[in-house]
Amino acid sequence: TPGEVITDRVGIREVTVSDAVVHLNGRPITLRGVNRHDSDPTTGPVVDLEHMLWDLRLMKEHNINAVRSSHYPNDPRFYQLCDEHGFYVMSEADNESHGTQSRFLADPSWDNQVEHWNEPIADNPEWTEATVDRMRLCVHREKNRPSIISWSAGNECSYGCTLEAALFWAKEFDPTRLTHYESSYYRDSKRRYDYSCIDLYSRMYPAIEEIRDYLDSDPDKPFILVEYCHAMGNGPGDLEDYWEIIRADERMCGGFVWEWCDHAVTAGTSDDGRPIQLYGGDHDEAVHDGNFCVDGLVSPDRVPHPGLAELKNVQRPARVVEYDQDEGLLTIHNDLDHTDLSQYLRISYEVRCDGVVVDREDLDLVEPVPPHTSVMLRCEPKVPPTGRCHLLVTYRLARPDSLLTAGHILGFDEIALRNADRRHRWVAALAGRPIGETRLPVRREGTRIEVDSDRLSCAIDTRTGLPVSLSSEGRELLERPVELNIWRAPTDNDRHARLEWERAHYHQAVARAYGVDVDEEPGCVTISADVGLVAPSVQPALRGRLVWILTDDGVLSLSLRLRRTLGFPSLPRLGLRLFLPESMSQVDYYGLGPQESYVDKHRASYHGAFSADVVDLHEDYIRPQENGSHADCNKVVVSGGGLSLAAVGPTPFSFNASRYTQEELAARRRNTELTPSGSTVLCLDAAMAGIGSNSCGPALRPRYQVDSQELGMELHLLLNPLITHTSTHTSTHNEVKP
Repeated sequence: TPGEVITDRVGIREVTVSDAVVHLNGRPITLRGVNRHDSDPTTGPVVDLEHMLWDLRLMKEHNINAVRSSHYPNDPRFYQLCDEHGFYVMSEADNESHGTQSRFLADPSWDNQVEHWNEPIADNPEWTEATVDRMRLCVHREKNRPSIISWSAGNECSYGCTLEAALFWAKEFDPTRLTHYESSYYRDSKRRYDYSCIDLYSRMYPAIEEIRDYLDSDPDKPFILVEYCHAMGNGPGDLEDYWEIIRADERMCGGFVWEWCDHAVTAGTSDDGRPIQLYGGDHDEAVHDGNFCVDGLVSPDRVPHPGLAELKNVQRPARVVEYDQDEGLLTIHNDLDHTDLSQYLRISYEVRCDGVVVDREDLDLVEPVPPHTSVMLRCEPKVPPTGRCHLLVTYRLARPDSLLTAGHILGFDEIALRNADRRHRWVAALAGRPIGETRLPVRREGTRIEVDSDRLSCAIDTRTGLPVSLSSEGRELLERPVELNIWRAPTDNDRHARLEWERAHYHQAVARAYGVDVDEEPGCVTISADVGLVAPSVQPALRGRLVWILTDDGVLSLSLRLRRTLGFPSLPRLGLRLFLPESMSQVDYYGLGPQESYVDKHRASYHGAFSADVVDLHEDYIRPQENGSHADCNKVVVSGGGLSLAAVGPTPFSFNASRYTQEELAARRRNTELTPSGSTVLCLDAAMAGIGSNSCGPALRPRYQVDSQELGMELHLLLNPLITHTSTHTSTHNEVKP
């Protein structure tokens, strides 16, 4: 109107593609993104400005620099916040006909479904104007927002003349931004398609091998992972694998993790004060996806899951790419796209030996470190001659920005250090201890073989080859017999593997011994047995040899050698399960912590000596599942009520300590329905399957499966009063907590 003045912030930048690489102002860029819906557990899809800023602050804290507005244009204020705080945005038109393309077909095969997906809407001219109109509305409203570097025509609508027209309009109207549409990948064989108005080659949840095949084909379009690493429940576990290939090839312009937050609705609180979160099927609806939308990096009320900490450190702005311990030279690479590393962060290191900090120092970045270059720093820490020693390099924000304070931890690297004896001191002490000459009394009573030492009495069941009693000074530690354990409560990412596991009856497998031998020598008794893992109506999944040795100093040692039966699927895990008194709730361990950690999901963890109550080791996922494991441990001590049990591994192991059994976790739909077992359930695992993202992504990679034909375990069990309970955790892990 006459006299009216409208003010707005603007930004000037240039987005281009050259040699299949995305550039911003002439520099290659990498999108460290997430897919975000407007979502709140109380107000549903309606969120206010404060809520939007809350999301962006959390993202910035976790090294996220890009957002896909899945699957509709966001509130205009959200884009303005992205302008202000430095986020790249892929703004998506409100086109999603996902599901409507599915029809009843006499031939239900995948190939035949894809042949017919496009017919109802995407390749039906009757829908062209409606599709183009939604593209126009998306572009016109936010065409002045500099944070938007890409227009997406929609999500999972199949492909055809309607989307071709929408993308042609967008490219003609705004050639300054990149165009995107992932579902152009799905096509039938009856026509040729026009891809000339699509700038990015886009895929959802591809396997690593598919990405490599594309990059090896001399492509003319950059590759964008518009959805990847499905963050459902305990996961994702394959972030580092994707980022290895993203960092190695500039034609990979990054991706958007699916997704930012769990979608669930709060319906009051449980008796212990936790929110009760409802998901698909909880409203008696006939058609739903169960908990499939409970698939975020944060909970509905924005409590970060361990997967977000994993993403943060995988996407850290700097990385150690080489450490020459002999020369004392540390090479750090700047992964930032536009910023000099010396102006952005400060670097320090600690040396930890068996979890104890023995040296620490700041490292000065004196010279400029431009984007995508490396710097060599002098780093000559003091390394003790014995013990497991690691160099922990931590990156902190040098000065405050619009959302973060100075000193905010941006990530860390950990490097194993060489020394004369790299064994944990407990492992070395057990290996080098002298064995006495005292003969230990042995008794046979029915199916029990009982052996007493000065500090430990144990009874082995001849039917299983496993302990049914461990006691010290008349006090029993076992509330149930020890179990040989190959099952875990399936994670959301185990939803496909679970079918094969259950077909193999892994969830019902128990140990059976076939003959037990006893060998009595001065200072020790050896009990050995041939064992199998058996279940109803199926042949044994594993067979092998189990050996227990009790020495006169009260150490009970296990040597287990098993062979997986040919044709059986990979295992969920392999280890022991013990039921200890509930009063034994204090857990002290040396290994990867403080986050839960698995073979493919451990980049947010580092080696240290940690202490926790068993309650705090439980990750409270909305749908209960396997959680809280800690990998690469040499010792764990569980104590309380005047009792303690230590497990020490010459070969590193994983452990899990919980109030809940794996059967209870698997049986419940919701975390607030869980009933504690009344025991402290301790799982000691020689092998634990990885996590992956197979809930909506590729199968778990073979390297992370427990699929070896030959499997084994070495472990020492020690009871009080032999051990000490003093924690060696002298450094505050909050200093490097992701």
